[in-house]
Amino acid sequence: MIAFTAEQESFRRSVARFVDTEVIPAADAIDEQAEFPAALFRRVGELGYFGLRYPEAYGGAGSDMVTYCLFAEELARGSMSLAAAAAMQSLMGTYFIFRYGSEALRSRYLVPALRGDLVATFALTEPNAGSDLANLSTRAERHGDTWVLKGTKTWVTNAPVADLLTVAAKTSGERGLKNIALFLVDRASMRGITLGKAIEKMSVRASVTGEIVLDDVEVPAGHCLGGDTGGVEKVGTILSEIRVMTAALSVGLARAAYDAALAYARQRQTFGKPIVEHQAIGFKLADMLTSLHAAALVTYQAAGAIDAGRPVTREAAMAKLFASETAVRITDEAARILASYGLAMECPVQRYFRDARFLLPGGGTSEILRLVISRDLDWDRATVLQAGTPE
Repeated sequence: MIAFTAEQESFRRSVARFVDTEVIPAADAIDEQAEFPAALFRRVGELGYFGLRYPEAYGGAGSDMVTYCLFAEELARGSMSLAAAAAMQSLMGTYFIFRYGSEALRSRYLVPALRGDLVATFALTEPNAGSDLANLSTRAERHGDTWVLKGTKTWVTNAPVADLLTVAAKTSGERGLKNIALFLVDRASMRGITLGKAIEKMSVRASVTGEIVLDDVEVPAGHCLGGDTGGVEKVGTILSEIRVMTAALSVGLARAAYDAALAYARQRQTFGKPIVEHQAIGFKLADMLTSLHAAALVTYQAAGAIDAGRPVTREAAMAKLFASETAVRITDEAARILASYGLAMECPVQRYFRDARFLLPGGGTSEILRLVISRDLDWDRATVLQAGTPE
């Protein structure tokens, strides 16, 4: 059983109202136009959702991980494109500024980003370096009080519209993970930043994605976040939260697909009765609901463990693996239940089916997550029982 607090339940209802009244009515058009949803993005900022995880001193709400996951789940239920852009803004795009930036950087960049006035992103992946971070080729060379960055980043969420980029770069030429640092790059004030190839995707089409080319970009030394080494460790401090957040997105999308399939099965009649009463369809929906329930449990158990301060590397990996794969299965089954209508562009189920693919690589592919889990295969019943869900 997942038992949320009264405050958390109230918060979920408020996000759900926003999603029902403002996001869902626009979701199909957002996907069809494949353009950054600027107006809704600003609304998310106005409502304070970008600042959920941050202290009130910076315009945040100081909320816990469970509350943040409720936000992610509800937003994904409405539009995965908007949820992807919001997740980048409220987590990876702003976290390193808050955690490792100076007060001056927080005031100049973090505060307006949490309001939605600046668009922030995280640039890590390269054409030849994804999970293999040791193969990063973007270089940062120190010249007095300035770092000079050169390289190409790809699969950068919000790239065409980003004002701020946290960029991972090597501070020496040697291969390995040691000499990687994080740099805050201001697109407005720093020269040499150009948009490379835009990446047109089959899923989350309005979460605009592309390459960023850094050609001798001069970055002040104060924009090196947390020192000139240890970038991998810094990313590692938030990796479990990224995975649990992605699991929450998966639960939200799976909910939307399940609800659509159930509504259709209750309305569509064959052989004199609704198809939900045919065992073949009823059993499909039973399996979908069971998997959805299990995905929610593992997601919020991991979120609760984060809030309790417990190590959750394995649990976060399991949550993201199970929930994202569940979303793929449920959206597929929903499309099958709708049959021909599952192919119709006028029906959101085809969008759910496509958007589910977005969830697989973020925070680590299923194969990488299985590798993480396989390193600790001991079954500890006591740990499972005390891992905790929200109370």
